[in-house]
Amino acid sequence: MPLDPLLYLSEADVTKLCQSLDPLAIVEDTFRRVARGTAGVAAEAALRWTAPDGTAARSLVLPANSGNTHGCKIINSCLGNLDRGLPRAHGLIVLHDHATAAPICIMEGGVISALRTAAVSAIAVRALRDLSAIRTIAFLGCGRQASTHLNLLVGLCVNLRHILAFDLNVERANRFADNHRSQAGIHVAADAEAAVRDAELVVAVTTTTTPYAQLDWLQPGATFLNVSLDDATEPLLLGSDHLIVDDWNLVRNDHHRLLGRLAQAGKVVGPTEPATVNSRHIDADLATVVSGRYERPVHPHHRAVINPFGMGVHDIAIATEIRVAAVQSNTGSLLPR
Repeated sequence: MPLDPLLYLSEADVTKLCQSLDPLAIVEDTFRRVARGTAGVAAEAALRWTAPDGTAARSLVLPANSGNTHGCKIINSCLGNLDRGLPRAHGLIVLHDHATAAPICIMEGGVISALRTAAVSAIAVRALRDLSAIRTIAFLGCGRQASTHLNLLVGLCVNLRHILAFDLNVERANRFADNHRSQAGIHVAADAEAAVRDAELVVAVTTTTTPYAQLDWLQPGATFLNVSLDDATEPLLLGSDHLIVDDWNLVRNDHHRLLGRLAQAGKVVGPTEPATVNSRHIDADLATVVSGRYERPVHPHHRAVINPFGMGVHDIAIATEIRVAAVQSNTGSLLPR
């Protein structure tokens, strides 16, 4: 029998449909599915090259399933895009039919990727900390991800009073501050250390591949959310009281980010693997923490690092809900096969 036309959802379609979703609930439910073994990711594929302007470019393909939903996220990035006035990352999400494996929906993935990333961060911090105790948040990097994170966190951190912002591009930091002045007292910090030292929660959303954030910058009880590549130094990663990742297999198979290189060098081992005098454990993955199975107490004075590499399973789960909403509202374009 002939297959149905392929549904395409543009960035405008996806942005509109996201407004009816609860990304925090979807991400939390997906983590619980991962903990039960009914959702998960397959090995990532990566293609990297140098763009004509000399900046790094790459394309990642992240296959995943959540229940009977299967698909893949294709997320591309070029660091030179920022100077072109373009978003650093662009992407597509493809959903597959459970019975036939045929693609059934293609949608713009950049909006979902940013929303998913911020929702994972919020759920991770909420599972580890009392969000009502967070009065100051520092943002390292002031681009799209910083704004998406702040828009989610400001509604959860009910006693938030201060926002500190730092970006190597001062104009971008000032623009971020101007755009968010209505949400809390916001200040552009002179440097990264000044931002980090005063914050209970640090959100690193940069594009750096050179670690710089030090353990002694963090005040007792602070959480360093290492969303981007390599902001956290080796002493910060290895010296934190709690080191949490989203997926250990993704970490140990990554040759580009510092935590992956530390795993391959034997300085970091998985949550269930025996440690040596020269290594430390990953304390838990986020599925364990979110599902309430993390057994180590998190004391108020403990410093914690949460290092989510990015699980495509959350993008697939959100995209699935978007497709349902699109079909119900007759949104999108039908493409012939």
